[in-house]
Parts: sequence; C-alpha cells; structure tokens
Amino acid sequence: MSTPYYVPEETVPLPPPDADVISTACDYCIVACGYKVYRWPVRGGHQGGPLADQNAFGEDFPVNPLGPWIAPNQHNIVLHNGEPHHVVIIPDKDTEFVNYTGNSSIRGGAIAQKVYNPQTPTRDRLKSPMVRMFGVLMPVTWDFALDIAAEVGNHVLEKHGTNAYNVKTFSYGYMENTYAITKYALRHVRTANFTFHDTPSDVTSTPGFRDAGFDNFGPSYDDWAEADTLLICGTDPYETKTILFTDFIMPAIQGGQKAIFMVPRRTTGVAFAEKNGGLLLDIQPGTDLPVVLAIARVIVENGWQDDAWIRNWVNSKWESSSGFGQGTRNTPWQWRTTWGMFQTDGFEDWKEWLLAQDYAVPEKAAEIAQIDVQKIYTAAEWMAKPKADGTRPKTSVMIEKGFYWSNNTGNTNAISALGIIVGAGGRPGQVIGRAGGHQRGGLRGGGYPRNKSPEKLPGRRRRAMDTDRYLMGGHTRLAHVIGTTWVQAMCGSQSLQAKFDELTTRNPHQVMSFDKKDIIDTLKRRADSGGMVVWNQDIYLVDPIGARYADIVFPASGWGEETFTRANGERRLRLYPKFYDAPGEAKPDWWIIAQLARKMGFEGFDWQTSNDVLEEGARHSRGSRKDFNMVLVAARREGKTLHEKLGEFGTNGIQGPVLMLEDGSLQGTKRLHDTTRTLPETGPSGANVFNKKLTHFNTQTGKCNLQKAPWGLFSSYWEWLKPREGEIWITSGRINERWQSGYDDRRRPYIVQRWPENWIELHPGFAEAHGIESGDYVQVYSDRIPVQTDTIVGVEGDDFDFAKLLKNGHIELTRASITAVAIVTPAVKENMGYMDFLHTAQPANALSGRVVDWISGNYNYKMGVGQVRRMGESPYKKQFRSMSFARRDIA
Repeated sequence: MSTPYYVPEETVPLPPPDADVISTACDYCIVACGYKVYRWPVRGGHQGGPLADQNAFGEDFPVNPLGPWIAPNQHNIVLHNGEPHHVVIIPDKDTEFVNYTGNSSIRGGAIAQKVYNPQTPTRDRLKSPMVRMFGVLMPVTWDFALDIAAEVGNHVLEKHGTNAYNVKTFSYGYMENTYAITKYALRHVRTANFTFHDTPSDVTSTPGFRDAGFDNFGPSYDDWAEADTLLICGTDPYETKTILFTDFIMPAIQGGQKAIFMVPRRTTGVAFAEKNGGLLLDIQPGTDLPVVLAIARVIVENGWQDDAWIRNWVNSKWESSSGFGQGTRNTPWQWRTTWGMFQTDGFEDWKEWLLAQDYAVPEKAAEIAQIDVQKIYTAAEWMAKPKADGTRPKTSVMIEKGFYWSNNTGNTNAISALGIIVGAGGRPGQVIGRAGGHQRGGLRGGGYPRNKSPEKLPGRRRRAMDTDRYLMGGHTRLAHVIGTTWVQAMCGSQSLQAKFDELTTRNPHQVMSFDKKDIIDTLKRRADSGGMVVWNQDIYLVDPIGARYADIVFPASGWGEETFTRANGERRLRLYPKFYDAPGEAKPDWWIIAQLARKMGFEGFDWQTSNDVLEEGARHSRGSRKDFNMVLVAARREGKTLHEKLGEFGTNGIQGPVLMLEDGSLQGTKRLHDTTRTLPETGPSGANVFNKKLTHFNTQTGKCNLQKAPWGLFSSYWEWLKPREGEIWITSGRINERWQSGYDDRRRPYIVQRWPENWIELHPGFAEAHGIESGDYVQVYSDRIPVQTDTIVGVEGDDFDFAKLLKNGHIELTRASITAVAIVTPAVKENMGYMDFLHTAQPANALSGRVVDWISGNYNYKMGVGQVRRMGESPYKKQFRSMSFARRDIA
C-alpha cells in the first residue's frame, strides 16, 4: 500500500490592488463563516507586492498572526471566462458577524482547494453526462441523457405509479436547487417515495422540538455565549462547528460559563470545558433520556423550576388540543401532541408523571447510563438552582445528532421538557435549539403527499414513507439520487447495498447497445421485471451509487460555479456568488431538473438563471425561519434582482425572517420565539408576514407544550441491542478535519494524509485484552444487525415496538464487517468504540441497526454493536507520514 505524501507549496502570490474582490461564505459546516475571494488573471504574471500600496489587502507584509496572510491551501488557479485566474480565498477580516475575529476552521481555511483545477486531485470532477452502455459509463450529450431519463421516467410513472419513482436528495445544497428539486418531485411527480439525505423518511429530525413548539434554529450565536450554564447534548462544537466554539463558547467558558457536555466520549471541547470547571455526562449510547429526566426530577423536587415562565408559557391540555377540530389529526405534530402517550395537562400533570417513573430516579438513571450519580445532581444545580441573590441562572440547551439520533422522539421530548422548566426559550442567553450540521439551504417547492404513503401507525395516523424499506421490498423502480451517498449514509448499509446490487447490476436487463431506443427499451424492461434503474446527479462519481449502479450520471456544478443562496445556523442569509467556470458540461442542479421536467412534459420550469428560480421560490419562504420574501419586495422597488439585493449584505448577510419597516428598510430577526420583542400593534404592513415564531412558540396558542417522554417506547430496542458477551457499543460522529463523507476532503492531499482510512477509538483496557495497539488494523463485525424488513400498517398500540416487530417476524438479523485503524485512548469507555461517521470506504453505519424510531420514522444512527479483533499492523503504525495517534482529549 502506498502512503500519500503531502508536499506543501512554499510560496503563495499576493493579490494585486486591482484584483476582483468577491464576498462569499464557507460551503461546509452550519456556522458559515464569511470569506473573501480575490481573483486576478494568471496571464502576464501580474502579482501583488509586500507593501500596502502593492497588494489588495492594503497591508504591509509580514502582518500580525490574525491579519490577511495567505496559507498555501488558500490559493488555487481556476478558469474564469475561459481564462486561467489566480484565486485567494481567506476569511473576511472585516465581517461584523459569525467569524468576526477573522478566524476560520481547518475546513473553511482550506476551501480554496475545493475548486476545480485539473492539475490537482479535483481533476476527477464529473464534466459530462454519462450513460452506462456495455457496463461502462460513457460520455454523451445532455439531450441524449435527458431524452432517456424523461422517457423511462414517464414510463415508470404511467405503468407503476408515482410511488415507484424515488427522489433521494440533499436538503442543504442551496435554495435555488432544493426549490427546483422539491417542486419537481412533490408538486409534479407527486411521489411519496421522497426523502432527504439524512433520513429514510421525509420527517422532522427533532419531533420533540416540533411538538413543544421550538424551532430547531431559533437561537442566535450570541445566545450560546450569553448563557450562564450551557448544556450541550450529542455534539462537541469544537470538532464539528469550530468557530461557534472558539469565537462564542470558548470565551464564555473562560468568562465563567458552566458548560455541561452529554456525550459518550471525551473530546477536545470537552477537555477544555473540564479544565475550566465544566462537566461531562459520559453516558452509554442511547441512555440520554433517563439522565435528562433525572436532572429534571432533581430540579422539580427542589422547587428550582422557573415558575413564572411555566405559568406564562406552558399550555394546559385544553390549550394543546384547541383549534384542531374533531377526528383524526392530519399531521404528525398534531396527532403526537394530542395523543395521550405524550400529552399532559400542564406542569403539575407532567410533574406527577415524571415522579412516577423509576428510570427518572437519579440513582436508577445513573445505573442505566453508567455514570456517577453526583453528576446528575451537579447538572441540575448548575442549570436551575437560584443564585444567592435570588436570580435564576440563564440556562441554554444545545442538541445535535449524537443526541437526537439515539432515541429520536424520546430524547427530543425529554430535552424539550427540561428546557421548558428551566426557562430556556427565546430570551437572550436562555434558548434551546440545534447546533446544526450542514447549512440551511432548503426551500420547499411542494408539499409532501402524506396521503399517498403506505405507512400507518395505530389509530389511522399516517407517517411519511420509509424509502429504504420500500426499496428493500422491491417497490422502487426508478431511483433519482441527487448529491448524497444513499447507501453508506443509511443504517445497515451493507444489506442495503446488497439489495441495490440485486435490483440493478444483477437484473438480466443490462444495456448492451449504443442506440437510444434500445437503451430506453432495456431500462423499461428492467423496471417492468421488478428491477430498478438509477439516475445519479453529483459533482464527483460516487461509489457505489454512481460508479456501480447509475444508468445515467448527470454532472452538477457547485460552490463558486453558480450564484446560490442559503442560510447558516442563526438563519443568516447570504449570497454565494459565482466566481469561476464549472468544469466541462457540469450544470447546476436546478438546471438539470428543469431540463428533465420540461422533457417529461411538466410546465413551470422555464427558468433562465438561478435568480429566476429564487425569485419564484421567495413566496414559498413566507412564514418560514428563512422568510426572505421582503428582500424580493425591496429589490423590485429598487429595480434590482433578488440576488443583487442579497449581495449588498455581503458576508454580514441578514437574519431571517426578514421584515420591511415603514421607511422601506429591511430588518432581520436575531432570535425566534423572542418574548422580549415588540412588533407594531397595527400588525403587518404591505407584504410583511408576522410569523408566530417571531414572538411566540410554534403551537396553536403560541405557548409551549410540556410533554411526557416514555422510556418504554425505546427500551425494548435498547435492551435487545446493548452489547452482549464479546461485543461493545459501536458509535460514530464527526471529526474536526473532515467534512461529511469527505467527498472533496479526499481530494486534499493534507487531509488524505491525515486520515487515509477510517479509524476506531478503543479504550486501553479493551485493547490490551484483545492484543490491540494503536496503528493496528482491526476488523469490526457483527452477525446481529437488526433490519426492519416490511412496510407494514399498524393496528394495535404496540405493533411497532421492537419486541413486537421481532416476535411478528418483521426483523431480520444480518451481518456486517468493516475494517479500521485502531487508536487506543482513554477518551472512550471500555465497552465502546468510536468511528468516523461517514467514511464511505469503511462506513460505520454498516454496524447500526436499520430500525426506525416508530413514532417519527428516523434512524438511531449512533447505536450499533459489534466485536473487534486484531488483523495485523497497518502501514501507519511505524511511520509518521500518515495518521496521528496523539490524544485529542486534552486541552
């Protein structure tokens, strides 16, 4: 095996004073730091000099450490209008918000390496549409590929029905693209066989938040810093949202903020918090709920709850149910909030329920989670005990995927209740929300047709389709996969991949012709025979969805190659302008969808520019957290395009929802649910929409729903899954240096050298007992990966409980095995292994059970089990060019 060897550049050109300067934002994590692109022609060798009047920064070099210096990773060469140009991409040193110190993460700091340059590893960007003929993907024209896709797509719709046509897509890849995709899939194809990249069903990621009335992204970044106590569940913001931690949370901790982390391993951010007086609730995977409720129990038993807040902002049972009318509730949040399993009659009723649950007793919760019980009492005191002067601590609650993908409904119900009783909701430094993963680029162009889903829960409650189980059942005849790795990104990924193999490559109807009609007829026969055809739309050829299964590959353009728009984790809307040419024939996703839709006979896809798409979509943003319709109103008054108007805000952006004041100026929204905000008594003027979430919560009355969180809905699965003899928990998450699946990280020599393969953190005690050392190859395997097999209709109240599914034959036990490089560290407990969450060659999700949360339909990605055995030494064990086995849990 060869080892990558990174050779950095030693000199980087400075941009000259006449370089083009373009404001943009980072493409990676939710924080979305502001950046500046400096662009100038390569022709003529024109470059900036070290004196202030010789460069675009107006600075004498060398500069101070946080000044506008350029690292080798921040320079590249691109084509602009067909001519080679230098680009230097660095944090905006003048921005007032987000990365206001001019700082960047390692991901954003190297974003210049993302752009296409055929002299770098990005040379394998998709540049042409391709059709698989004779088993090989061959370049073709756009018309050739789109004609085939349109005719086969219409055939599937006409012969097999709309639900046979699947669309699996990203939810974050800019509003222009997501609007076009959802308009196509949901308003025109009208398929219920639709979902986003991170879930098998088109459902809310945080059902408990939705039902309590909390928006996922209500807080501002300042609110995390202004809290006296910050409870962080299921994430380390340093590893995953670096600037949010270093520029907001870290200074707050240094200033006395009490940070409580609830995660199953010690990370860099945890170590920093502990060093500065913080606390780690080092729970076992999936045991968050008992610990959260135990903290709540200590609070109410001591009378530390925020009585004034509860009195003013918590619904009674009648208030929760009001406004819904009679009969079956039509949407999941309606039936969940009025279902006796969760609904309460306000605080006293909820308190009575809480005190009756044995798993909420601190000692019992600590036993389940295997933590020191004193930590529960300490957390409760920090979060809610009044200070000596009688004032309450300002407490905020932050959650992310490690928390809500480990008992989805139960955990989010429990944390919502805890947040409510400590008064976390809509006030400066007193908020509750998600930390976030990717940026918020979703804009709905159509509503999900839930009435067409076959999924029903007891009581005629309809849930969105589980697209994985539908495919496993052989019902999906065409899969249109856009910007996601589908197979590795889902649970039980190896058995899912086997089904893809069966339906595509192992189907007898394979294209063995170059004739368009023959290709179309062959693909129709495959769909008609019970097989599946696949279109894949991406910027790189992804294995296996594109490389092995796709019959057609559409090359997409991305960041910097088209002008796009999206928001960050505090709803800050920014323009991401085009600054260089897309490679070859690559086109933006909205364009690809529009051409396909038109060839299929759908109307309303005659857009000429990405601005056209966003202007059409603006009215669909009304009432949402990103409402930017008034920016369009202002733009038209001023004779500008929507993109031009958004561009005027630069890297500062403007926070949605956006309102227009009487003088015509635009006003953003710092936080949602802002009970301190006063809106005009005369109501909204002009085209303004006063979203209820501006000043209240997202319920019928505008107050919060305080809901139960029964452990019994999840405990049968947890008890069955938890490690048996020879097994340990296998969980996963992000690491600072890599982003998501590493789709372009793998084209950065430094990152490839740093993390060439997946790894697994193992405790020294476990490692010694199994003869494992850091740098050894290990096999992580299991023969009991539970997979829910059927699309079933619930009849009885417990039909979807795991024990009942198992008893009734709806659970199949499958096998999985992946390899990894061992990292021996005390950062994890002895009965747990921790891996990179989406290393596509060695996906940790292979070990996670493909069984959904039966209330919401989401997966419990963070819960897997397996055995570990040593295979031998890796190439990294005795040389120091690749990987590092240094501890990360130090500060």
